[in-house]
Amino acid sequence: MTVAFSPSEDATTSGASAAPEEAMWSAEPDPAPESTWSAEPEVAPGAAEATALVAEDARDFGAYARTGGWAFGLKVARSVRPGGQGAGETPKVSAKEFAELAGCSADRVMRYYKAWDKAADDGMVPHFEALSPGMDVELPDADVWLSYYTARSSALTRRGEAITEAAEAEGIRPTKALEVAENPTALRAAILADPGTAEAARKALMDRLDEDPALRTELVRDIVRADDLKKAVAAEAKAGDRVDYVRQIVEKGQVKTPAGQLIDAPAELREEAERHLSLIDELDNGEESGEWAREAYDTVRDMVAQTVQGDPELRVQERRAKFYSSLQKATKVFEELTFDDVDDIDDIYEDDMVRRLEDLQQAIGACITALQTATAQQEQASS
Repeated sequence: MTVAFSPSEDATTSGASAAPEEAMWSAEPDPAPESTWSAEPEVAPGAAEATALVAEDARDFGAYARTGGWAFGLKVARSVRPGGQGAGETPKVSAKEFAELAGCSADRVMRYYKAWDKAADDGMVPHFEALSPGMDVELPDADVWLSYYTARSSALTRRGEAITEAAEAEGIRPTKALEVAENPTALRAAILADPGTAEAARKALMDRLDEDPALRTELVRDIVRADDLKKAVAAEAKAGDRVDYVRQIVEKGQVKTPAGQLIDAPAELREEAERHLSLIDELDNGEESGEWAREAYDTVRDMVAQTVQGDPELRVQERRAKFYSSLQKATKVFEELTFDDVDDIDDIYEDDMVRRLEDLQQAIGACITALQTATAQQEQASS
């Protein structure tokens, strides 16, 4: 649709045409001259003049109702010169001059300017170079304006663009997200006072951790520095490991014995594990799961121990696995008992060291003797 504006409107922007767009023209008004506030009554216009003024108001209101911010965007686009153009190349004025004439800030004018520029790139409206003061063009519908215009200058920064994109992805108006970002103290107050806001903030932080290593590192450091949080994390990790132990029995039908063997879980054990797991899964999000996890873990571990003890062959395998596990740990520890990094062994010598090593040597000798005796007996039995 074509919206007619007289060239003089670009410079003066009457109060009647500004009324529908209070956010643009009334946020930073010029101080009114004293005569405006005089107690002396103004001379009322004549009937014909009043009718003309009403008609003008109605036309301006109708133009805005149909086109929204486009009507004011056109005023800026046809009156403000594009960047790079000198004052002598065009009758247009700078954004600063236009703002002074309009009685608002240059930032506000530039938001309209940039909104028009984006729309021109999309082919919605003509580019600035094709417009001149007083020119009328077909304007898009009012609803489309909000796709290009933002009422906050912070949205024009790279940070603001990222916030705008995230807000649109969440299905909310970018201005709301930008307002929150510009008021971190207000956000903090809401988090401290309202559990719902705190929960939303927690979920947002968790979603961000994967793509923000720096934030993840700082959060971990904060937790480590706080003893209560550190203990809580350890407790939750322990509960999670216990639940995973029970879950593996249900989902894979296998279970680890105390010695580390992976065996098929008996049907009775799987049923008991499934019962405990269903109770844990039914807990509410805010309900503590540590006690339930401990009970489930202890129950299935007792049943695993009973299963091992009830099967002679499995019991032997378990003892063998336990011995190998202990031997591997002992070997690893003993391999670290070297003097490679000691300049003078006399500096660290203690009588107790020799005594303990001698006791260890005797224990190792006893193990070797027992194994050798068992080997000899097996050879005799087989011959």
